[in-house]
Amino acid sequence: MKKIILGCLGAAVLLSSCVSQKKYAELEAKHKEAQDLLNSATVKLNSCLEEKATATSRLQTLEDQNAFLKANNQELINNMGNLTTLTTKGAENLEKSLESLQEKDLTIRKLQDAITRRDSVNLALVQSLKGVLGNLDDEDIEISVEKGVVFVSISDKLLFSSGSYNVTSRAKEVLGKVAQVVNNKPDFEFMVEGHTDDVPYNRPPLYDNWDLSVKRATAVVRILQKDYGVDPKRMTAAGRAEYVPVSATEKSKNRRTRIVVLPKIDQFYSMIEEGMKDPSINN
Repeated sequence: MKKIILGCLGAAVLLSSCVSQKKYAELEAKHKEAQDLLNSATVKLNSCLEEKATATSRLQTLEDQNAFLKANNQELINNMGNLTTLTTKGAENLEKSLESLQEKDLTIRKLQDAITRRDSVNLALVQSLKGVLGNLDDEDIEISVEKGVVFVSISDKLLFSSGSYNVTSRAKEVLGKVAQVVNNKPDFEFMVEGHTDDVPYNRPPLYDNWDLSVKRATAVVRILQKDYGVDPKRMTAAGRAEYVPVSATEKSKNRRTRIVVLPKIDQFYSMIEEGMKDPSINN
């Protein structure tokens, strides 16, 4: 009997063990299924959170753009409100600019007229003097006007031998015509300037080009005084040596005697009137 009871108990234990293992397996399968569902839900949740963050950022961008457009729209409305005022001011500024341009144009035309008159005056003065000097080669004698001062420049090849301050006999004709010019204007004062090239000069009794240029000037004024009766009170003799050249390449042009005519203002205008009578000026 005892053996029967023990056998029954053993069978019961075995049966109970079999039932527990089956339930455990079922529970484990359900747990795995639940875990898979949780993992899937977690992935979807993370995806949704990312989409939400992106949507939130996009929403903020759109709101910023909307605010910017509203501000611009308001600014455009304000500008449209001021357009009439701006247009009126623009028209006034344009009118002022046109008036300023007209004034500048008038000034330019006046300056151009003044330059034309100045050129005519200079030409008249040159013609007035050339009319007295007659037909001399322009390379030997040149007349110009600068700022109301008349310059008569005579090449030294007409007046002096090389390195000499003795006036040549050929120079008599030229100086005679110069004397005629200055004697016709008895109230004019003038200065005779001697000019040399830059070749050093040292022949006793002269020391340098300063001496040579001064001696040539005084030689000319002496002939004008003694041979042609020009009043010495009206003349000044000066030497400029090589320091006022007219050419950097042709030394012969720098060797010259220049007569600077210094008329007073009323005498200056008289010369202009005489020169303006020349047909070449009026045409």
